[in-house]
Amino acid sequence: MKQLLLATLVLAALPLAASAQDATANPTSTPDQNADASKNGGWTGSGEFGFASSRGNSRSENANAKLGFNQENELWKNNFYLNGLRSKGEVTVDDQQGNPIDKFSTTANRYDTGASVGYKFDPRSYVVTAARYEHDDFGANLWQGIISVGYGYIALKNERAELSFEIGPGFKRYQPAKTTRQATNPDGTPAFEPGGVVPLEETYKPDAESEVVGRSLINAKYRITDNTAVEDTLLVEAGSKNQYYQNDIGLSVSMTKKLALKIGYQIRYNSDTLPGTVSTDKLTTTNLVYNF
Repeated sequence: MKQLLLATLVLAALPLAASAQDATANPTSTPDQNADASKNGGWTGSGEFGFASSRGNSRSENANAKLGFNQENELWKNNFYLNGLRSKGEVTVDDQQGNPIDKFSTTANRYDTGASVGYKFDPRSYVVTAARYEHDDFGANLWQGIISVGYGYIALKNERAELSFEIGPGFKRYQPAKTTRQATNPDGTPAFEPGGVVPLEETYKPDAESEVVGRSLINAKYRITDNTAVEDTLLVEAGSKNQYYQNDIGLSVSMTKKLALKIGYQIRYNSDTLPGTVSTDKLTTTNLVYNF
């Protein structure tokens, strides 16, 4: 995680080299898109979709989609999003007789949604209320949800770059993923397979956890050229039981005023995981983006 935080800080510092003069234009939008946003109360939106399929010696299907809406004007700084990921592939499992067989099965199934509503005190400062919910059939947590309130500050915003911060307290509740443990007999003694040597295992669903957390968000955008931009977002939800980090970095290249290609890389980390699950999940995407 030290490398992740260092890389994010370096990226966040890039916009400082751009310019210290503020402008009202969106740094990741074209002038035409900025003009359209000003006519719609500051609203802009984008949709992303990526799909890959392989057949032959192996079979796999991967699809991911993202939908986002943003509003920024003299009074409001709002954000709404919905993301989904689903993947299928060949996995080796044992049949009823214990023989290994190949099966085309779901290997990833995740969706998350969230929103933040910010009210501006001045062009730079705002108070923000945020909520997020995530469901992941194959993650460290089956689901997690958080609601928070905090303070936001736009440190830099001009035609080429933008850098903003949010920080505040929140309340989080999450359900750890199912795991296995040694089964017990009705009298509470450990249970074993026939023969009394191999322990008998059972699926176990832990209790849901709740805690007060500190939430922080760093969002940096930088336009490299007229049609190429990079964006990085670091989300931290830290509590006494679990620390959650999510970093999303993306490089987009515009083909037209509405269409772009985007390469994205995501790292998600949970400090509190059960046996059989790992703390870090990584996702690389190549998507077609439509801006509206």
